[in-house]
Amino acid sequence: MATLADRLDHVLGVKAAESLQESFDMQTVEDLLRHYPLRYATQGQPLTEEEPEEGAHLTVIGRITKTDLRPMKNRRGSLLKVSLDAGGAKPVDITFFNGDKVRHLVKEGARAMMSGTVHYWREKQWNLSHPDYLILPEKGEGSVESLTSVHGGGALRGLAQSAKGAGGIDMSFFEREFIPVYPSTAKVQSWTILRCVRQVLDQLDPLEEPLPEALCAEHSLLPVSDALRLIHLPEHKADIEAARGRLRFDEAMALQLVLAERRHQVEGRVARPCPPRTDGIAAAFDKRLPFELTEGQRAVIDEISADLSRSHPMHRLLQGEVGSGKTIVALHAMLQVVDNGQQCALLAPTEVLAAQHYRSLTKMLGDLGTAGELGADENATKVVLVTGSMSAGQKRAALLDAVTGEAGLVIGTHALIQDNVEFFDLGMVVVDEQHRFGVEQRDALRAKANDGASPHLLVMTATPIPRTIAMTTLGDLETSVLTQLPRGRSPITSKVVPAKVKPSWVDRAWERIREEVAAGRQAYVVCSRIGDEEENGKAKGRKGKAEEKEAPTTHSAVDMYEMLSAGPLKDLRVGLLHGRLPADEKDRVMRAFNDAEIDVLVCTTVVEVGVDVPNATVMAIVDADRFGVSQLHQLRGRVGRGKHAGLCLLITETNPVGTAMARLEAVAATTDGFELAVLDLRQRREGDVLGSAQSGTARSLRLLSLLDDLEVITAAQQVAREIVESDPGLKNHPGLASMMRAAVDGERLEYLAKS
Repeated sequence: MATLADRLDHVLGVKAAESLQESFDMQTVEDLLRHYPLRYATQGQPLTEEEPEEGAHLTVIGRITKTDLRPMKNRRGSLLKVSLDAGGAKPVDITFFNGDKVRHLVKEGARAMMSGTVHYWREKQWNLSHPDYLILPEKGEGSVESLTSVHGGGALRGLAQSAKGAGGIDMSFFEREFIPVYPSTAKVQSWTILRCVRQVLDQLDPLEEPLPEALCAEHSLLPVSDALRLIHLPEHKADIEAARGRLRFDEAMALQLVLAERRHQVEGRVARPCPPRTDGIAAAFDKRLPFELTEGQRAVIDEISADLSRSHPMHRLLQGEVGSGKTIVALHAMLQVVDNGQQCALLAPTEVLAAQHYRSLTKMLGDLGTAGELGADENATKVVLVTGSMSAGQKRAALLDAVTGEAGLVIGTHALIQDNVEFFDLGMVVVDEQHRFGVEQRDALRAKANDGASPHLLVMTATPIPRTIAMTTLGDLETSVLTQLPRGRSPITSKVVPAKVKPSWVDRAWERIREEVAAGRQAYVVCSRIGDEEENGKAKGRKGKAEEKEAPTTHSAVDMYEMLSAGPLKDLRVGLLHGRLPADEKDRVMRAFNDAEIDVLVCTTVVEVGVDVPNATVMAIVDADRFGVSQLHQLRGRVGRGKHAGLCLLITETNPVGTAMARLEAVAATTDGFELAVLDLRQRREGDVLGSAQSGTARSLRLLSLLDDLEVITAAQQVAREIVESDPGLKNHPGLASMMRAAVDGERLEYLAKS
């Protein structure tokens, strides 16, 4: 017999176990059983109520009702057109390109399993082109005694061969109504995984139920032992749904237990309270504001103020649309901490943004930010900037101000978390654009507080996070959202410029920029890469010529700068900004653009966040299809920040009817960041929410959808918090602790524990 913790080589043998480990990093029986089927081949059941997507992979079982062998029109050979009745409203159309080779097996009246890729040709009816196939025996004829050979081709023939035993081939498995089809690789095919799963299930001991009995009854959950069997070998459609429901709840519980433990640990930390003062720098700053804060800003300031007044550390996420005024809210919070004799650190993801924050904060503070200088206000503090590219003398002076406490506000990049940076009394950490920083980096900065106290933490982001994502990945952070735009902000209009089919529209885009400059305003032109050496130079060393020629053409910032300067914008003042420029050059260019000494700034995504030039009204994003939805939304937020309306032009050479164009049209159609965040997540999939991966290539969630399963996530969160409250560390719930570890590996647990 076997348990979930048993090693696969002990249960399956060394050869099979090594293949599974190499392809899927499976080591234990549980790893294999948690590798759930992608879909199921069905016996005469309707495939779906809707037409399948182009490129989808389907495996179907049915009866061949018609065959038609035709010569190919433009080449030698023949096509075999096949109709398969799989129980749907219409038969499945199938095409074999080597028709004369398969027609003796693929005959009218035969039962067959077909597995292939969906294609839509000229007709609206979809088609499986040259699929793998397996001719099935009639029900009751599939015993080992009656079959000694397999009729079929491709992967499915291998699936049948895997059922071969000493007495022949057992085809009775193909009489099942639902046959699992697994995520596979070229080395480990679906039928190999199925054989291993069946072998493991035959040996598996009964499983101990990790969830409390009352919880299973309340949510109508299958026992975990039944769920793990039925997800692989269901008898009925209801079995699949019931198994997925239970295992989906397990995933939600594992996530929420981790977050509940983290929340409990945070609540156990101590912070020095920073109550508001009526006679300090924060109050003085409020009185000097040249504009009125929105109701939303006031409400969030009050929430943060209450958090800072408590004796345990604030953990708050501040979400706000691009241009919603997050910086002023964060500055007010930092001044409240300074009023209590402590320091604040503001972490920015790039040197450009750190310098921008430094300039904007010192400008907003005026003489309140010039402590130690003539004319400084009596409540003044000092603001310093620390970046990796500063001169040794500049950095030494800034570090001295930080360690002596002269500087109340210390702004910088990751250079702030280096060992040689010390604070006199760090009371608060503000992280701008959380997704740009690793958890370890935030943890290192937080460790710089004194006397075992934890600094308060405020995380800002202009990338809106749907509620389910925030609940799942940020369950220990309280969330504040700014939705109103401050007075004076203008609307942004976005337009897609399809350069491939409408080249004249690109010329019009450059004319539009000239019109804005003639009216006294400025523009950005954003490119996806810096120069040819980045994409072509480095790539040539790794790719062959044929592959290199097939790579999509993109426009570099360097080339675009030269083209515009010598062509459509030759009489305008055009500047260039990208990440490989020296720090002093980047700062010089940004200052010149800020001071309207540059009309058009050609740049890369260094301007994505935080750059604030109210006079810039137009942004042209070249090769817009190369950017993600959230990135496009961030970029266009750099315009329309003053009294004039903003215009964002999304220039693309992508196929006008492809998915990339549909994505750009969706971005152009709305400025609702939350709507776009959902769109972005649906297109990228939800990614590895428990680790640092941001794309959908490494998912830790197999069944749970962070967008669609709000009810499950909410229920699991409530249960997890109640359990951890009464049993921190889960000492009295070993089954839950084991389930959490199984769903969330050690590396991810460590990652989450630091965040």
